[in-house]
Amino acid sequence: MTATAIYAAGAVCWRVIDGRIHVLVVHRTAYGDVTIPKGKVDPGESLPRTAVREIAEETGLDVALGVPLGVSRYPLPSGREKIVHYWAAEVSDRAVQRSTFKPNSEIAALEWVTVKRARGYLSHQPDVEILDTFAKLLDQGVTSTFPLLLVRHGKAVSRGGWKGTDAARPLAERGVQQAAALVDTITAWAPRRIVTSPAVRCVTTVAPLAAATGIPIKRDEGISQDAWESGNDEVRRVVGKRVRAGKPAVICGHGPVLPEMVREIALATATPLGSYVTDAAGLEPGAFSVVHLSATNSGSGIVAIETHAPRA
Repeated sequence: MTATAIYAAGAVCWRVIDGRIHVLVVHRTAYGDVTIPKGKVDPGESLPRTAVREIAEETGLDVALGVPLGVSRYPLPSGREKIVHYWAAEVSDRAVQRSTFKPNSEIAALEWVTVKRARGYLSHQPDVEILDTFAKLLDQGVTSTFPLLLVRHGKAVSRGGWKGTDAARPLAERGVQQAAALVDTITAWAPRRIVTSPAVRCVTTVAPLAAATGIPIKRDEGISQDAWESGNDEVRRVVGKRVRAGKPAVICGHGPVLPEMVREIALATATPLGSYVTDAAGLEPGAFSVVHLSATNSGSGIVAIETHAPRA
């Protein structure tokens, strides 16, 4: 992040009303304008977490992030640049029913409108441009999506400094910090499954996430580095199961195995192979890639991929 810039995050919240896609716009009290829900990053907070938190605070809606929609950059009167990251976020009927929103000094009203009407409502051109990106997804028939989050285990103790088996090699102190830092960011996508290589460094990487969410950890030898090095891995089985399940899931593994994971996701969704496979799999320890897939058209290919660096 640039030290002089002001960072913020938000989302185009959407739902189906009477068979048509509607998006949420907020009427701001203080500014007298209409915008997409968003807000500034709190100290030490990740951008995805900011988006989810700000939506909850402004609208009373609990959401999970979907496809990334891009970044808006514009100058402020102070001369500093404001940089806003956006995602799509499908809003469930349950979230609407449980919303705690009340008009306040910041937000005067919420309104669900069609995409066409939202274009005329929004007060700021950068918001319109983000909405147009969302509209392109609708035109492509890509609405509901689910993420597979591919995590490379945190920084481990070096092989040279470890006398036990490689599978038993633990995380270094920095790796433990990276594992703890993952929770804040990854929960923004509300994963429902956690699958990991049984290697200690992988299990320990997802342990804080499991503790925070209550999701049990499933260890699978099929994606271990030992199995991969011996040619006995079952990456296709493990990845294929997660693609078919259609639920947000975390898969934690090893650097050498990650390219095969991304490749199998591409093959399972009829996505042409390209350089993005290498880019998405080229993760440093403690980093992760989010692969977004269609929840309704499994053969429509990978919708988007975003990569997040380690935060410790």
